[in-house]
Amino acid sequence: MNELPLNGLRDFAMAYDHGGVPAAARELGMAHSSVSRHLGELDRWLGVPLLRASAGRGALTFTPQGDALGRATLAGLREIEQAVAALRETRPAHAVTLSATPSFAIRWLLPRLPALEKAHPKIELSVQVEQRLDALDDGRVDLAIRMGRGPWPELHAEPLMDDALYPVMSPALWRTSGRPSKPAQLAGLRLLHDRDPQSAWELWRQQHGPAKLALQGGARYTSSDLVLRAAMQGQGVALARHRLAADDVENGSLMRPFGELGVPLGPSYWIVRPPAKPRAAVAAVIDWLQWQAAGLVQANTPAVRRD
Repeated sequence: MNELPLNGLRDFAMAYDHGGVPAAARELGMAHSSVSRHLGELDRWLGVPLLRASAGRGALTFTPQGDALGRATLAGLREIEQAVAALRETRPAHAVTLSATPSFAIRWLLPRLPALEKAHPKIELSVQVEQRLDALDDGRVDLAIRMGRGPWPELHAEPLMDDALYPVMSPALWRTSGRPSKPAQLAGLRLLHDRDPQSAWELWRQQHGPAKLALQGGARYTSSDLVLRAAMQGQGVALARHRLAADDVENGSLMRPFGELGVPLGPSYWIVRPPAKPRAAVAAVIDWLQWQAAGLVQANTPAVRRD
């Protein structure tokens, strides 16, 4: 068994099923050249021709040996697929897997998981830090929390929370910087940048200025969590998402030098899941997420001024 060229057999089965290498490569998400290489390696390993030499660039034509191998490998892979699908269906009914971006998982979800355990002690929630949504297609993930507005083709999406942007900095940096209280004073401060375009300082400058605020300088980070951690260390002023920074503002690790001034973003967090009706445990987690979001709206959402 350990000598079988499994990659070659799988690729050959897909080429047999789809009638050609390009279609097999698309099905497998592989490069055309990789599939062709695996078929060549399989042919040499067997020592028996699987394709007729006249196949050319059109549809593949199989030798009798290739036809027999194609039918056998395809049947075997389909049987394995059915067995795996059956095993996936037997996972505990109370187990739920949720996917979220790193910053959201660390700053919003993780601190609230004890409340989920208290509300639903039988539910076992697993959290995956994952940006992609392809795991929703094959059942590895039950639902995902995503930021932005999509689109998410062939998936069901419903809004979870809105959001707002506002500057934050450490209390120590605020004091050493002369206790700034007006947006115009940003011109003399070091800015920290989130590479997420929906959290760009340009959005703040357009609404609150100053018009000549220089946006080229300052460190840039690939996650909102890193930006906020840098701000907490006194490295500069960050333009924070309220939902991710609210706990640190409340406990005093960060402060808002310009009071209630902010930039409203509207619906910004979404529950994304397959279109089929969710299992009872998944529906319970969705209800809990919405309850948590509604409670945050009532308790912590700032009054966002547009002037």
